[in-house]
Amino acid sequence: MLTEPTIAVFQDPSKEQIRQYFDWIAPQLDYWRDRNRYYYQDIERLHKFLVPSGSRVLEIGCGTGDLLAAIAPAVGVGIDFSPAVISIATAKYPHLHFHCLDAETLQRSDLVDDEPFDYILLAGGISHLSNIQRVLQNLQPFCSPRTRLILTFHNFLWQPALRLAERLGQRRPQPLQSWLSMDDVRNLLTITGYLPIKQGRRFLVPRRVPWLSDMINRYIGPLPGISHLCLTNFVVARPQVQPDTTAVGQYTCSVIIPARNEAGNIQAAIDRMPRLGKQTEIIFVEGHSRDQTWAEIQRVSQTKRTNLTIKAFQQAGKGKADAVQLGFAEATGDILLILDADLTVCPEDLPYFLEVIALGRGEFINGSRMVYPRSATAMPYLNMLANKFFSLAFSFLLEQPLKDTLCGTKVLWRQDYDRIRTGRHYFGNFDPFGDFDLLFGAAKLGLHIVEVPIRYQPRKYGVSNISHVREGLVLLRMCLYASRKIKFF
Repeated sequence: MLTEPTIAVFQDPSKEQIRQYFDWIAPQLDYWRDRNRYYYQDIERLHKFLVPSGSRVLEIGCGTGDLLAAIAPAVGVGIDFSPAVISIATAKYPHLHFHCLDAETLQRSDLVDDEPFDYILLAGGISHLSNIQRVLQNLQPFCSPRTRLILTFHNFLWQPALRLAERLGQRRPQPLQSWLSMDDVRNLLTITGYLPIKQGRRFLVPRRVPWLSDMINRYIGPLPGISHLCLTNFVVARPQVQPDTTAVGQYTCSVIIPARNEAGNIQAAIDRMPRLGKQTEIIFVEGHSRDQTWAEIQRVSQTKRTNLTIKAFQQAGKGKADAVQLGFAEATGDILLILDADLTVCPEDLPYFLEVIALGRGEFINGSRMVYPRSATAMPYLNMLANKFFSLAFSFLLEQPLKDTLCGTKVLWRQDYDRIRTGRHYFGNFDPFGDFDLLFGAAKLGLHIVEVPIRYQPRKYGVSNISHVREGLVLLRMCLYASRKIKFF
């Protein structure tokens, strides 16, 4: 334990005093980690959820390297300004790369590897920085537009309790630190060129009480209102992208159109399809229709139009999810778009989606039918209520605001879909519709989800394939399943 005079020094420390403190405390860090193992296990659980294994990861304030090792990066680089701490980390995890550097003077040339990182972690260390703004600015050269910053920090409401724990010898004594609110961190990210895209709170009971603490932390702590009392705050951010107005025409696009009993809409889908990017690929996936949908798709597939190619497939499986996955597997475009064959979302609106994603204003674009006026024919009142309910439920689960999760039109980069597909084992094959598999996967990857409002139109041919009561129950079951995977984990 530190003596009282030593603790007093750190009520107003210089940077050199803090360095000396961490050099002195370094041999005890593993002891304190073991003593507070329950807390650190939750921090690891959170980061392993947010960071796919095999990523390129940079951790600022890495300590003895335990968190970096836990997430199993392909390339893991840890930075800390204490030589003694770095020496311990290097001995514990020789397969990782540790550097004794000061994050406030960090430069790109300080690291030999010049590739950007997929994830940059500041796990608790942000509160100890004397100049947070400078550190965040220094990290920009280590980022690509797809890099994610993950910042974790203590809820300032816990300040009295944590200080009491230090005095009682239940927590490692801390140098003077900043007690940041969620708004403080979001503002610091904004002024240093980052866009906060996701935030959350977790961990209400920091000490293990058999059965009770796990139950409270997993099921009660995340609930609205109660979550504001949790110990751990986290924010996920991405670098802000400077829009390139010429980018819209640089990419190829694949439009996936699942079609079942939609024979009367196939020709209209082709006639009304605008040119998207430098090349537009339309992929029809027909699914066990009882009308002439497949024959009509085969007929329109002969259409010849500049910058337009048409492909047609019949699914062996069942359901929209199977159709979308088949279409994506056959797609060659840089950008993937889903358009329902009922044309209740106008093909003419697809350029708005393309513009948002191509200019970097979002990475997963979801259509929203809940902004503009809708006719009761297009969306009956009970359907609208169901949409609002599930939008609230999924906004809570994904920790990102969504107004219309049930809109079938979704747009994403093909490389992001490949990442979602690779990580699909985490959720399993739980979604018969396909939309939520994509939404959950995008949220887990920390993609920037935004919505584009569309004018929802009544269908002009056929009837809906949706069984509202049965599929509503399926959606409820999916919400419960997803809550265990992405909220109460």
